Amino acid sequence: MVQKAVSARSKKTFWQKCWDAKVLLLMMLPGLAYYLVFHYAPMYGVLMAFKNYKSGSIWAAPWVGFKWFEQFFSSFYFGRLLGNTLIISLLNLIFSFPIPIMFALLLNEMRCRPYKRLVQTVSYLPHFISVVVVVGMLRTMLSPTDGVVNAIIQAMGGQPINFFGTAKYFRPLYIGSGVWQTFGWNSIIYLAALTNADQSLYEAARIDGANRWQQLLHVSIPCILPTMVILLIMQLGKTMSVGYEKIILMYEPSTYEVADVISTYVYRRGVVQGQFSFSTAIGLFNSVCNMILLVAVNTISRRISEVSLW
Repeated sequence: MVQKAVSARSKKTFWQKCWDAKVLLLMMLPGLAYYLVFHYAPMYGVLMAFKNYKSGSIWAAPWVGFKWFEQFFSSFYFGRLLGNTLIISLLNLIFSFPIPIMFALLLNEMRCRPYKRLVQTVSYLPHFISVVVVVGMLRTMLSPTDGVVNAIIQAMGGQPINFFGTAKYFRPLYIGSGVWQTFGWNSIIYLAALTNADQSLYEAARIDGANRWQQLLHVSIPCILPTMVILLIMQLGKTMSVGYEKIILMYEPSTYEVADVISTYVYRRGVVQGQFSFSTAIGLFNSVCNMILLVAVNTISRRISEVSLW
């Protein structure tokens, strides 16, 4: 009987299977519509990277080939923009990626449930604060005239520091505020993975005489290792996509040397100066680099660890 039921299911046509899963397909439609409208339909605008577009119809604009790419690669700013983008992305990866993992592992070791819930709730709250508000808080606390940090420095006999106007402080402020805002929220997926860990493994480790540290190293970390690898692949696939919103709110002309990245340059040239074709070419270069990185890292991970996105 079981074999007959399986064979009957396998004989169903594609449309019959769709009809059987109609409820699930209906639930999928809003997400599909979102990606079609906001992600795939705008891809038509990529043509601007190969045209001299000013206004009107994109298709009617004259073709210029790789003119804008050559102009970007030969420009004075190319090396600085690429270097700043890679440095900020790598610093963000080094500090922002492991901290949620460590936080999740520490929370998992807590035995006092009320205190554990309190810590989780407090750590999630910064995620819901707008980037504009976070930068405003930083500017208020670090103000060289009436900021609390400079007030403490002056009380200790030091001179006030213009943190936002000094290049060497930009990256620590950017990375540090980002870690504070996201580490609690990013730890949720690791906590979920730890919750699904087989408790018999911990019991076996305790029977073998493993202490809490050894259980963490040999049971907890291996349980979340596939999740860590998947999220690392996704993070590396966004190496070239440093968001411009927070950087624009934080940087000043005196910090352009260390703060200006590809996305902020695209904003200035495309939105502010109206050079749509040039900025589209830079954005396309950025996207192609991200795609190459994602495919390369995913391939390496699949060969080394057998864990991959596809």
